[in-house]
Amino acid sequence: MADLVVPLETHRGLAEAAYRARGFTEAECAAAARFCERAAWHGNRTHNLIKALHLDDRFGSRHPVRPGCVPGARVERLSGRFPVAQRWIAHRKLGQAVAFDAMETAMALADAYGVGQVAVDRAFHYLWGGGYVLEAAKRGYVGYTHCTAALAEVVPFGGTKPTLGTNPHSIALPTQNAIGFPVLVDWATSAVAMGRVQSAKREGAALPPRAAVDEDGAETTDPQRVAALLPFGGHKGYGLGLINELTAALMGGSLPTLRSRPEAAPAEEKTTPNFFFQAIHPDALDCGDFACGRSRAENVRAVVEDILGPGNEDCLLPGQIEHEAAERSERAGGLIFSGAECEQLAEIGAACGHPIDVSAFRETSA
Repeated sequence: MADLVVPLETHRGLAEAAYRARGFTEAECAAAARFCERAAWHGNRTHNLIKALHLDDRFGSRHPVRPGCVPGARVERLSGRFPVAQRWIAHRKLGQAVAFDAMETAMALADAYGVGQVAVDRAFHYLWGGGYVLEAAKRGYVGYTHCTAALAEVVPFGGTKPTLGTNPHSIALPTQNAIGFPVLVDWATSAVAMGRVQSAKREGAALPPRAAVDEDGAETTDPQRVAALLPFGGHKGYGLGLINELTAALMGGSLPTLRSRPEAAPAEEKTTPNFFFQAIHPDALDCGDFACGRSRAENVRAVVEDILGPGNEDCLLPGQIEHEAAERSERAGGLIFSGAECEQLAEIGAACGHPIDVSAFRETSA
């Protein structure tokens, strides 16, 4: 089935209605819709509205034992002695709303001090970190975030049992004046994100090799048999994923094997993810000594052209795929979903009393 174009207004209305039906405030509904629109606009099919609601169903406001997400919760901002760094207790507020505010705060701190950071404890997962840092880069900052993922689904290098989250890192750099778009390096520290496994199930696709294992610990490319994921690059992905867990531990985060599993945890145990956000103003990096009289943008362009020189002309830059997906969405005049995804959007609409007519969506030619 061909891809279909979902109008922005239709998607926004559906997303807000779905979250409103779950008891979230109007501001939270707007933040959720904004995030899901941004993910879909940039071609991210593993962290769109379908994934966001699935996450809330499993671990969030609809968890039957101890909801991991609490509609209307308020963020507690702790006082501290470091003006460049803020520490927040999110009290399980909607992760997308917290993350947008944290990135905004980090950018404001960067305006004042050159660099700003926000550490967030007792959070609910914010989904696609790339969406937050990409916005920062488009506004001229170096943006960075990492988090602990909702579940421990990744086997440590050399092990057999999943004890790490997929634990993404996301960094975006303001290179648009030099090359036309921000460079965005955004990755899970697992070989693939669990959202990709769910997408592969939905689309009937296979996974790449050395990405996942079944219940017996044997490697598998069948998304229906996946029990756990492997770190990308062996020990390197393991180390990067470990950074997230230990940074979270310094914030107050607790045992990864109990995260989002309150039914298996003592009542006093934490089972929530943690966030870390940072923004750097480019002036704080500029030493003012560019070779050959180049400006800062000219210097960035020269470095990129040197890297993509003879023999490397066909290499992609990180963020190029997201940029091209955004251009495709712009040409299409809306958000691009597969037919199978649109069927799921219709199910979401029916469930929250906000029906949508998939037959009205046109096929994309973009």
